[in-house]
Amino acid sequence: MRLRLLLIVGLALSASVMFAEEQAVQVTVSLSERLGPMHIERMALGQGGLSQEPMWDNRIAEIRTLRPAVIRLFIQEYFDLLPAPGRYHFDTLDRSVDTILATGAEPIMCICFKPKVLFPVVDQDIVEPTDYAQWEELIFRMVRHYKERDPRIRYWEVANEPDIGESGGCPYRFQAENYTRYYKHTVDAILRADSNALVGGPALAWVRSPILPRLLEFCEKEKVPLHFISWHIYSSSPQQVRDTIEYAKGLLAKHPGIKAQTMLNEWNVDLSHPPQDPRFQPCYVAEVIWQMKEGGLDYSCYYHIRDWHVAMEPFAKFMSPQGTMFMYRWWNRRPQYDGLFDYQNTIRPAYFTFKLLSRLTGERLCVTSASDTIHGLATWDSYLQLYNVLVWNYSASPARVRLTLADASGNLTVRALVLDAATANNDENARLKVERPVDLTPEKAQIDVAFEPYGVRFWSIERR
Repeated sequence: MRLRLLLIVGLALSASVMFAEEQAVQVTVSLSERLGPMHIERMALGQGGLSQEPMWDNRIAEIRTLRPAVIRLFIQEYFDLLPAPGRYHFDTLDRSVDTILATGAEPIMCICFKPKVLFPVVDQDIVEPTDYAQWEELIFRMVRHYKERDPRIRYWEVANEPDIGESGGCPYRFQAENYTRYYKHTVDAILRADSNALVGGPALAWVRSPILPRLLEFCEKEKVPLHFISWHIYSSSPQQVRDTIEYAKGLLAKHPGIKAQTMLNEWNVDLSHPPQDPRFQPCYVAEVIWQMKEGGLDYSCYYHIRDWHVAMEPFAKFMSPQGTMFMYRWWNRRPQYDGLFDYQNTIRPAYFTFKLLSRLTGERLCVTSASDTIHGLATWDSYLQLYNVLVWNYSASPARVRLTLADASGNLTVRALVLDAATANNDENARLKVERPVDLTPEKAQIDVAFEPYGVRFWSIERR
């Protein structure tokens, strides 16, 4: 009886092990298959639209460690660039620009203001200045000022969400025809001030707006420079983010005379219905950036860096009462939004995803997965002599993963970090939990791990 019982238990355990192995998702990193530079630093950040003062100047060190290539900045009317005809004021804007430069990033200077001197009537459907000559002089002086201030300031974006007006926080709602005219005048002034500047737009709220195909047609026909195209999306579906990339690249393909970079320079979860699970956001960041890299996107800007309480007074200077009220209610309807730092300046879990992503330096490696919800990114850093691997479980269910390091040519030491997204803690040592190192041989270069829902794990691997 005892022997029979042991046999049954043994068979049960064996079956359990076999079942667990069958359920494990196979993720393979090819250590020898190089796909070109990763350029993860181009999956960067954005800020602005809510304050004329630097919003995160006391977090410069934390942002610098993320190594962003670019940080987008709104230039809105409350910077008071043209207080009177022929008078130019850049001091306030300088402070925000200098904060970006201190991180090592290049600013993307988004021109989205309507100075009272040139737009005396507050009306979102009045989109062109009363005098284009004065407008061009203002743009010329601003660009020249920043070219002389720092040669890294190259990116100039013409407008922000011109397709939706005050609903997007900007005091204009363009039609396709007047946007192309406004774009040409603005770009002419930019390039007169700095012939090496990179110009683009239209920073659409809806990528399928008729403004983008019309801009592409116009620039190709009239030989107007367009160095990048830009748009935004707020969606909790990473696939929808990918769809916008494919649509934009498809439009570009119809205009072979235009060699423009693609820039999704505002993105985040659905702000109207944000997911409540605190583990979702950091995993979502990894999944979306993977979709961006897979889709061939050149640059992105996660919006935004820090949450901010919005006052009505700054917006009242250049928006209608209805637009001012909308912005106030929209941004203050819930105590926290979706920044890497909250209004109290506490670090959010998503920051630590960007921290792990920043370690993906060097050449991108091929990563394959047998699951639609478990993905990964990996690199070989020849300078540090390290393989870096990030894997996540974009699912509300737990998962077992077998990570295989293919083409391992020698013994390896693996060090792991696990992102803790559930507990509130500013301490990186608490958020990125260190696991015991593991030694692997070429014959058995595998790691079996259990992922929690929306779990994120990172491995650094060195040859022994």
